[in-house]
Amino acid sequence: MAIELNKDIRAEAIASIERYFSENMDEPIGNIAAGALLGFFIEEIGPAIYNKGVADAQERLQMRVMELDIEVHEEEFQYWRKLERKGKGRK
Repeated sequence: MAIELNKDIRAEAIASIERYFSENMDEPIGNIAAGALLGFFIEEIGPAIYNKGVADAQERLQMRVMELDIEVHEEEFQYWRKLERKGKGRK
């Protein structure tokens, strides 16, 4: 599955790369070069980050599923016990 950014996010990412180079490198980077660098990072490193996010989400979901029986558990055969607690249980 290819990782793609929508147009607005891609434009923000390119602007951020340009700013980073402007503030932290000896030479600025142009818009086309920043776009190419972003494309490289998305294709080369993006899948590792994406897969980590999927694994983290899967782990959280599995934890929630394991707790499901605790959250929605109902005691069985409670009718008579409830009556006895109310003092209405007759023998």
